Amino acid sequence: MRLTVLGATGATGRLVVRRALDEGHHVTAVVRDPARLPVTGEALDVATVGDVTDPEPLAELCRDRDAVLSCLGTTTRRAPAVLAPATHALVRAAQAAGMTRALVISAAPVGPPAPDEGLPARRIVFPLVRAVFRDVYADSAAMEEELARSPLDWTALRPGRLTNTPATGHYHHRIGTNVPTTGSLPRADLAHAMLDLLPQEATWRQVVGVGPVRRRKGRHGELGA
Repeated sequence: MRLTVLGATGATGRLVVRRALDEGHHVTAVVRDPARLPVTGEALDVATVGDVTDPEPLAELCRDRDAVLSCLGTTTRRAPAVLAPATHALVRAAQAAGMTRALVISAAPVGPPAPDEGLPARRIVFPLVRAVFRDVYADSAAMEEELARSPLDWTALRPGRLTNTPATGHYHHRIGTNVPTTGSLPRADLAHAMLDLLPQEATWRQVVGVGPVRRRKGRHGELGA
C-alpha cells in the first residue's frame, strides 16, 4: 500500500514508519525537520510540511495514496491544540485528493471506561487524568468529532498509557469501546496495531480501544487473556 504518515518524527510516528516499511508498504513521511527522522529505506519518501493545519500541502500528499496515518500528538499538557485543526485540514485534503482511509491516534480518556473496567480506574484514575490533561483530551475529542462529521473511512485508536519499552508483539483491542486499563502499552505495539487494523473494514468509522494483553494467573504461571 501507499501510505502517508503525519507526525513521522514523533515517538510513535517513527515506529509506524519503520514497521510500514518492514511490511512492504511505500511510505511518505510528513515532517517539519527531516533531520529528526532516523528511519531510511528505498520505499521511503520524506515530505517537509511546516504547517499540518494547512490542507493545501496535505492534499498533494494524499493524492494517489491508499491511506493516511496520523501520529500527531502533543508533548505537554500546555501545548496549543493541534489535533483537531490538523484533522480538519486532513479531511479537506483527503476529499480534494479523492482519498478515503484515515487512521489517527486518540486517547482512552476521551471516551468512557471499558464496561468491565475496575472500580479504582473508574473512580480515581480516569477522573484524575482527565482533570490534569483536560485541554489535551478536549483536543482529542474535537479531533474525533471532526472525523465523525467527515465522509472518510476513519479509525481512531484509543490507547491508554504509552511507553518506549520494547515491543511485546501482542496487543488487545476492542472496536467501539475502550479496553480495561491493565498496564502500559509499548509504542511499538501501538504501531503494530495501527498497521494491523488498517485494512480491516470492521474498524471503519469506529473508535478502537488498544491496550496490552491482559494476563491471568494459572497453575503454570501467567496466561494470556
